[in-house]
Amino acid sequence: MVDRIYPWSLNPFPSEFCLDIVNIFCDIDDFCRHLLTARYPQLEAPAPASKHHPARLTLSEVMTILVFFHASHYRTFKHFYLAHMLLQRRGEFPTLPSYTRFVELISQTLLPLCAYVQTRKGPVTGLQFIDSLPIRVCHNRRMSSHRVFAGLAQRGKGSMGWFYGFKLHLVINEQGELLGLTLTPGRVDDRRPVRKLVRQLWGKLFGDRGYISQELFEQLWEQDLQLITKLKRNMKNKLMPVLDKVLLRKRALIECVNDQLKNISQVEHTRHRSATNGIVNIVAAVVAYTFQPKKPALDLATTPASQDHQLLLAAMTV
Repeated sequence: MVDRIYPWSLNPFPSEFCLDIVNIFCDIDDFCRHLLTARYPQLEAPAPASKHHPARLTLSEVMTILVFFHASHYRTFKHFYLAHMLLQRRGEFPTLPSYTRFVELISQTLLPLCAYVQTRKGPVTGLQFIDSLPIRVCHNRRMSSHRVFAGLAQRGKGSMGWFYGFKLHLVINEQGELLGLTLTPGRVDDRRPVRKLVRQLWGKLFGDRGYISQELFEQLWEQDLQLITKLKRNMKNKLMPVLDKVLLRKRALIECVNDQLKNISQVEHTRHRSATNGIVNIVAAVVAYTFQPKKPALDLATTPASQDHQLLLAAMTV
């Protein structure tokens, strides 16, 4: 697939970032057939057809194309659809409509994609990492004139400064697998959606200084979940077990996941012309990440020369 997109280059992307469209379609199609048709048959209804453009793509095919875009390494969906789907994927999708018609079908996948991403979660292992990813929808200088996400996006502040857009809150395990996600306006405090994200988790939850809260710590402690963060400079130092210190250093794992969502899955860009399609783009990017065969993960292999590995393994059994 990569060689076809870049015929002048010898496989410029590692194989762990290249997905198989057949596997994606089979999983999405099974979901649409066995879940949506049984519980929500209205979602499986064909897209509204116009007089000159009959709807021929199924819901699973539209969802597959949207997810596969985020693993294709194209920067824009229009270029991906015109140069790759229409020219090289006619065999898999013989009834592909024009680009304009396909854009009209994107909005109908919002609710099915939100339901489908819940089926892509990994197992709960007792080691969780939480973080928020700022998603900018426009440059700060154009906040006052931005219209696409007016009333939805808000101005917020992250570690890299002020931005206008949303926050994507993620929870992963030590294997980089998704455990929970939610999307909030940029102004929402990082601690606000935590209780909703970790309702079914237990063990240890590692976050940055933005999650420091005694009230939140006590609420999570009641459900057998320990919140562990670094201390701020103006806070008194507290004793911390060595195991927690070692695991807290591994919090960079979720930063790697955020980096892949931005630079590989194209979760953030400022070219949206529809608020609904913009949210679809974010959810489809997260779904594409869950299909990656090799995700950022902690190496918990037991080797005598690695003390960190032994401490991590001991923490898993505590």
